[in-house]
Amino acid sequence: METLWSSIIKGNIHKVIAILPEGTRYVSGELSGTSTWATTVKLLVKLPDGSQKKLFFKYAIDQGAEALTAGEYYSAVVINEALSGFVPRPVGKGKFDAGNALVYFFLGEFHDMDPSIAPEPASFMSKIATIHRTTSANSMFGFHVPTACGKMERTVTWEESWAKSFTHQLKDVIKYDNQTNRRWPEYDAACKQLIDVVIPRLLGALQSDGRKITPSLIHGDLWENNVRTYTETGEAVLFDPGCTYAHNEMEFGTWRCTWARYFKNPVYMEAYQTHIKPSEPVEEWDDRNRLYSIPPYLIDSAGHAGSASRKIAYNEMLYLCEKYGPLNNLEKYDPQRLQELMSDLSINS
Repeated sequence: METLWSSIIKGNIHKVIAILPEGTRYVSGELSGTSTWATTVKLLVKLPDGSQKKLFFKYAIDQGAEALTAGEYYSAVVINEALSGFVPRPVGKGKFDAGNALVYFFLGEFHDMDPSIAPEPASFMSKIATIHRTTSANSMFGFHVPTACGKMERTVTWEESWAKSFTHQLKDVIKYDNQTNRRWPEYDAACKQLIDVVIPRLLGALQSDGRKITPSLIHGDLWENNVRTYTETGEAVLFDPGCTYAHNEMEFGTWRCTWARYFKNPVYMEAYQTHIKPSEPVEEWDDRNRLYSIPPYLIDSAGHAGSASRKIAYNEMLYLCEKYGPLNNLEKYDPQRLQELMSDLSINS
């Protein structure tokens, strides 16, 4: 990444500065932070009034680069409209031709952040609830531009049906996963049964028999590595958003995954549910949470060939198929296998 920053991007930094007020000058830049799918840089620029400003510069050139950067920009815009300062304020986005690559980038305000402090549950979950109370202008599920989770571009076409909207996104991650890993007939069969039978039943229940759910603005990739504390204020902050208007409970699927740490503590969900209650049918909340954990597992699998995440997702599919769409030729869910796979994933992560 250092070579790429030095040899290609740094030589074209004037194309990035061009989106800032006329007369802004580049002062310096250095790699800052980590990102699995992009490169992140702290820029120092001199503004036309002579003052200096630090900016967060993120760029990508491979699969999903436009959704990753432009999607983050528009996501940060809508979150800031819902709750100012809960994500660093976006400054701009753009693209340029670096000669042998088309580079997409995002600019935002730079803040020093502390990764070691878990957010205080009551205050943090109150803010998450505020975001989730923000609904789409057209009262539909989706988003107005493509966004990404990891480097995987989501299908976010507007839909009235949440089951249909979620199915688009699940098919996306299944496709990406199959591009990385070998074909697996048993897994393919479980995916098909999940899409054809389980999702219409489990998520369809949210919008049937007089029940309704409101499309909620969600961060889209809310796990501990995307939550920090502002050093200057001590307030919790989110970053790296890839928003959609979705069923609010989808936000918490990744909290079930093996890499979750403090978000596994039920105090966070208890604090959230003092603001927003579980959707009806309440008794199916945990099954929906299990379903919502499958895309994060498959995104991890798609980005890391051979990861145990794929087998965990498959086992979770088997649980849901047994309960909501039994099929004789599917394997049986094995809770012991799940524990073994989660243990292996934790050791290898």
